[in-house]
Amino acid sequence: MKENKLMAVIRVRGRVRTRKDINETLRRLNLGHVNNLVLINPTPSVAGMIKKCNSYITYGEIDKKVLQEVLDKKLGKVSESDASGLFECKKKAEEVGIKMPIKMKPPKHGYEWTKLMYKQGGALGDRGEEINAIIKRML
Repeated sequence: MKENKLMAVIRVRGRVRTRKDINETLRRLNLGHVNNLVLINPTPSVAGMIKKCNSYITYGEIDKKVLQEVLDKKLGKVSESDASGLFECKKKAEEVGIKMPIKMKPPKHGYEWTKLMYKQGGALGDRGEEINAIIKRML
């Protein structure tokens, strides 16, 4: 994970048969339900939490254009200066007036296999820039 890049994290799998420590970590990431999206500034502690929950979430670096679409569609009009400050990790979501998590719809045409990592053809783990495609499908 790169520093100073805004990360989008989406919960893919549910709570059934999940270990307590992973449930607690997902709760601390504010990912209580499936299809919830949170925007996170990557720090070493957050990177460790994401690595621990890797088999329940998908994540990647969100694009500025996609971020603006999400904020406009889900939260109403958010000024471009606030969105760019959030994108550049200069502002936190609470400062801009965004409540996390953002509840998203399931993606059109569904997820890929939800028990495999993204590089194996599944829906879990690090997507990098490809997270933008799934976010667009969820709008």
